[in-house]
Amino acid sequence: MKMKVCMIGGTGLLGSQGAKELIERGHQVRAIALPPLPEGAVLPPEMEIQYGNYLEMDDDEIRNMFDGCEGFVFAAGVDERVEGPAPIYDLYKKYNIDPIYRLLKIAKECGVKHTVVLGSYFAYFAKARPQMNLTEYHPYIRSRIDQEKAAMSFADENFDVAVLELPYIFGTQPGRKPVWVFLVESIRKMPGVTMWCRGGSTMVTVKQVGQAIAGAIERNKGGNCYPIGYYNLTWKEMLAICHKHLGCPNRKVITIPDWMYALAGKSLVKQQKKQGIQGGLDMVKFTELQCSNQFIDKEQGSVPLGVEPDDIDEAIGDSVKLCVDIIDGKAKNIVSMKGE
Repeated sequence: MKMKVCMIGGTGLLGSQGAKELIERGHQVRAIALPPLPEGAVLPPEMEIQYGNYLEMDDDEIRNMFDGCEGFVFAAGVDERVEGPAPIYDLYKKYNIDPIYRLLKIAKECGVKHTVVLGSYFAYFAKARPQMNLTEYHPYIRSRIDQEKAAMSFADENFDVAVLELPYIFGTQPGRKPVWVFLVESIRKMPGVTMWCRGGSTMVTVKQVGQAIAGAIERNKGGNCYPIGYYNLTWKEMLAICHKHLGCPNRKVITIPDWMYALAGKSLVKQQKKQGIQGGLDMVKFTELQCSNQFIDKEQGSVPLGVEPDDIDEAIGDSVKLCVDIIDGKAKNIVSMKGE
């Protein structure tokens, strides 16, 4: 069944890919997005875009946004990179949790039947590895669990809600800063070899996220959280691909001990305190998770939602190349995320 889908964050990296996939499947997409549009970004011409801040809209304006829509995608919010005054949880609550309570309530009243919320795979690991106490130590991870609880509280037989627990994502949108600039900078600063922690992560491409969004709108029934993963790579394997696209394919990766990673985390926490800010992750406590294999079987979420294989090597390469252009000043007018 073809439907009209309202999307908040439709011009972002993930939202625009979700919109593209939905439109290709015959759905209509109406997006609310913050300006500016990244220079060079290619958006589906069929997408109806209204520029504005949904946080500043009154309830009637939100109702107008949902008018005639059967689907809703929340592709906004902030991630763990955002730092701010303590308690940082309050900022995550403002952007990631409070909007879910407000928007899903109004969406339900307006006759929307299918909702998708873009979340984080850290929430999956908080549930899968309770012994790590991730919600106790990391305000960001606690906020993502609370976001899921908020979303699931609205689900019933007439209102389908899916939360996509998204992992590391590779791929680019021209004009928008990738999350991987810090990684490329780190590699370039290390003389001769790359020193990194043990462990690894599940990864997906931007295209696969778009497929997961569309798949969740079309297939999800009731309230479900889907851990999204496809390519399980160790950090060494991922770094080998990065090195190849940086033009140093033979560069060695040396695995550092966990205590050394924790020491770097301690230094970062100390620096944050000095600046009067707090991060969403306690980088000392985060060592245990970061230095483990954060793998997810694609059968858990990706396959049920119809996510198909893609070229992760090419997606990593695209991300690395844009990062290099930004660092070298070749890419201009780059849009960063909130808080950067």
